[in-house]
Amino acid sequence: MPELLIELFSEEIPARMQSQAGDNLLRLLTEALAPLHPQNAVAATGPRRIAASLNIDATVPGRTVSERGPREGAPDKALDGFTRKHGVTRDALTLQNGFWILEREEPAVSAQDHIAAVLPDLLRRFPWPKSMRWGAGSSFTWVRPLRRILCILDGETVPFSLAHGEDNGHNLVAANLTEGHRFLNPGAVAVSSAAEWRKTLHDRHVMVDAAERRKTITEGLNTLAASEGLQIVPDFGLVDEVAGLVEWPVPFLGQIDAQFMELPAEVMQVSMRVNQRYFALRNSDGTAAPRFAFVANIIPADDGTLIVTGNERVLRARFADARHFWDIDRKQTLASRLKALDSITFHASLGSQGDRTRRMVRLAGILADMVGAPKADCERSAELSKTDLTTGMVGEFPELQGIMGGYYAKHDGESPAVAQAISEQYTPRGPGDSVPTAPVSVVLGLADRIDMLVAFFAAGEKPSGSGDPFGLRRAALGVIRLIRENNLRLDLVRIFVLAAQALPAGLQDAPDLDLLPQFIAERLRVQVRAEGARHDCLAAISVDNSDTDIVRLLARAHALQDMLETEDGKNLLAATRRAANILRIEDKKDGPHEDIPDPALFTQDEERALFDALERVEPAVEKDFAAEHFTDAMREAASLRAPLDKFFEVVTVNAPEPELRLNRLKLLSRVVRMMRLIADFSQIEG
Repeated sequence: MPELLIELFSEEIPARMQSQAGDNLLRLLTEALAPLHPQNAVAATGPRRIAASLNIDATVPGRTVSERGPREGAPDKALDGFTRKHGVTRDALTLQNGFWILEREEPAVSAQDHIAAVLPDLLRRFPWPKSMRWGAGSSFTWVRPLRRILCILDGETVPFSLAHGEDNGHNLVAANLTEGHRFLNPGAVAVSSAAEWRKTLHDRHVMVDAAERRKTITEGLNTLAASEGLQIVPDFGLVDEVAGLVEWPVPFLGQIDAQFMELPAEVMQVSMRVNQRYFALRNSDGTAAPRFAFVANIIPADDGTLIVTGNERVLRARFADARHFWDIDRKQTLASRLKALDSITFHASLGSQGDRTRRMVRLAGILADMVGAPKADCERSAELSKTDLTTGMVGEFPELQGIMGGYYAKHDGESPAVAQAISEQYTPRGPGDSVPTAPVSVVLGLADRIDMLVAFFAAGEKPSGSGDPFGLRRAALGVIRLIRENNLRLDLVRIFVLAAQALPAGLQDAPDLDLLPQFIAERLRVQVRAEGARHDCLAAISVDNSDTDIVRLLARAHALQDMLETEDGKNLLAATRRAANILRIEDKKDGPHEDIPDPALFTQDEERALFDALERVEPAVEKDFAAEHFTDAMREAASLRAPLDKFFEVVTVNAPEPELRLNRLKLLSRVVRMMRLIADFSQIEG
């Protein structure tokens, strides 16, 4: 199959947009070239280009197209309009099934002609998060000014222009030219295939694949660090960003002045990352090393002496600013900053950060009793938790919220538990973060997130669709992880009610607050699904269940999953579903059949055996559930498998005798009700 290569060469593309642009290019090309059956599509993205190569058919085959016209007997005016639209006479039409039909032959179209026809429109509607206009004479937009279009099919240029009517399309015309590195090998060069394109650009100091640049950056930095017995602090996001900034990555190490090593390691790392895209290093014992790493986009003639010196000078200025904030902030205690929180708006309907802090102090005291943490420390950590928002360091680096509060609390002489809780209040920030285990830290983390959830739901700011501007889904997952990984036995509904009592007047009984337990339940199912566990088991034990003790719910779900993985469990599930299906049909006739079955009406041993089993199993399951012996409860329930199977094998439920039929339906109804004590088996998949 012929090979198609397309490269869109522009000014520097923001790193965060490159990967999605490559995906969009493949998607749009696959759709536009569908008649040519594209295969083996591969994208390449970089700072100045997005490209794609794929194999396609040589032609779009000819075909017969049928166009349905007016009905037979339609007015002449309608028929004339149809023929005029298609440029034919009435003789070209035939009658089929009461309609006038035009059948016309579409000739085969070469791949080159098809590409030239669809590419201009594809580029004009290419989706960028932000795009710009430049120059004069064209309304064509791109993320940055587009300079060249390369389009080659089987070694030959596919000529097309972006001009459209009076719009000159910036005079962009497809050709076979690409460009090398802006500084190391500037200028245009012709290529004739994807392989030659890759090799030619590599020879001109351009790595076209983002994966190759990431690998080069990672291996280069690790080699340099290892040569000095150091380690690069892992930062995959920064590696991805830098790979989108350079075409020919060249790593270097620089020196950090000793005078700045007293700064907190997090301050140095964030300052380097945010301002300069530098990598932090650490010693083998995990402490911050007086070195930093960076990636250049050139090969310096002096082995990097000048470029390293320049970057050290820049970093020196950045760290001098950070040290200024560090010194100034510590002159004022966190406690003295409390009043300033009243002038920081949290939300128009929810008051200031000071109002929020007072709610959190109250909630932390409530949670402390439930978790078994020292109440005074929990309330003090909540009181000081947001004060670092008023510091210069957090104002400069918002990423350091909480972390700086912990350092400043320690400097102020607050208890170690309080300082630790303040520094850990926002963890876990993501799925890869560890969860705090210190009791005061756990209480503060819960108080922060629960207040957010309750407050924003009460204010009508719950997430909708993909929109979640206040990060409430993340907050809910944080609550769940804090509870699960610390094995906390909490009644969340009660906690939500208590938290809502501190909200501003008019919001304490907001209707959206009733949606919060279900919101937590949905997030719990999302987390369970992400872990690869059976979320349908969690759904099954959650139906008609007002229990919000996450630990208990998960224990029940796990026990149910274990039971369903046994042979008895699988057969019991099938038999229970069969009983439920029979009842659903028969209840429509003369149900419901929820009365107690009469043992005197049993005529077969299998009926009595099932009834006796229920008499034994049902109280045992209820007892085990009350004691939270969920595995034992499932084992008891699984023992119903044999008598229930035998019942269905031998007993005719819909017996001709009305009294026998009704009694047997009541017996099945009792089976289904008993099983619903365990779970709603209709939620189980498979």
